[in-house]
This record gives sequence, C-alpha cells and structure tokens, in this order.
Amino acid sequence: MLSELSADPTLQVAVPVLARLARELTFLDSYILPLLEQPERGKDWHMGYCCDGKNGSYSLQVFVWPPGSKTQIHDHSCWGAFCCVIGSLSEKRYERLDGYDLQSNRARLRKVWQRLWRRGDGISTLLPFERGIHRVGNPTESKAISVHLYGPQIGDVDGRDYDPSRDYVCDRRETR
Repeated sequence: MLSELSADPTLQVAVPVLARLARELTFLDSYILPLLEQPERGKDWHMGYCCDGKNGSYSLQVFVWPPGSKTQIHDHSCWGAFCCVIGSLSEKRYERLDGYDLQSNRARLRKVWQRLWRRGDGISTLLPFERGIHRVGNPTESKAISVHLYGPQIGDVDGRDYDPSRDYVCDRRETR
C-alpha cells in the first residue's frame, strides 16, 4: 500500500492509503498487536515503529500511548494524517489569534475543537504549521495505539511547540 504513494505524495492520496493500511490484518498482526505485548516504557507516548519513504517523501509512524500520556501543543512542517487503531485518543485543535510570524517566539492560541478518536472513527488530517496546531493524548486507563502518515518536511524545522500559558512558541528542529 505504501508503494502507492508517489515520490511527492499529497494528503488526498495519503488518506485512503492510511485508511486501508489501518484495516490491513497483516499490518495489524505484524506491527500493531506486538506493541500491546511490550511492557510500558513510562508515562510518555513513544514511537513503536517508523518507516520513511525515499528522499523523505513520507514517514509512516506508529505511536504507543500509555494511559494519561499526551503531546505538547504543536504543529508540523508537513501535512499529516493519523488514525487510532487500538483504544481511544483525544485530539484538541487550536488556532492562532495573533497571525503567523516565523521570526517571533510569541503566539496566542485559542482551542477551536476537541474530538475523541476510536478505531473506525476516520482519519484526522493536518496541514503544515498554523493550519494544524493540535495536541493528542490518551485520556483513558488503557493503552492506545495510532498510525500516522506524514508528508515531506518543509525546510529544516520539524514543526513548532506552543506553551499557551506564556503565549510562547519555538521551533522544533528534530529530523526524521
């Protein structure tokens, strides 16, 4: 299925590929179910599997979410899509109230919606930077697992992390 992604995949092409992959029994048996057997690595979410396309054209990542774990509020420098395949995940989306200035470390946010995702609920999609500010977490008492497909990273910034308590934003320069 990943071979169906072109050298320059788009979000519109990636969503049906991710949906089929998340239903594929071979993928679930080989990559997802073994993650349920692993002992907890602590209280933070972690990557359980990663596969990158040629020349960074895409990245497929599987995340394990212990009970109560969550990300920082963040965005990405690429498009992205994810779905929950085990358990439940909460996603909160935000918008910037102050415009988008890459030179500034200030950002005022407002939560615009929140949703609980479960297996079969569909796929959440994100556009780069301010068009995809969100936080994902596991609000339940059981482990959750999600599958994410990201497009090519734009530039050397992986995304930005936000701290609304201080109206602060900073670049995240991790590379895949």
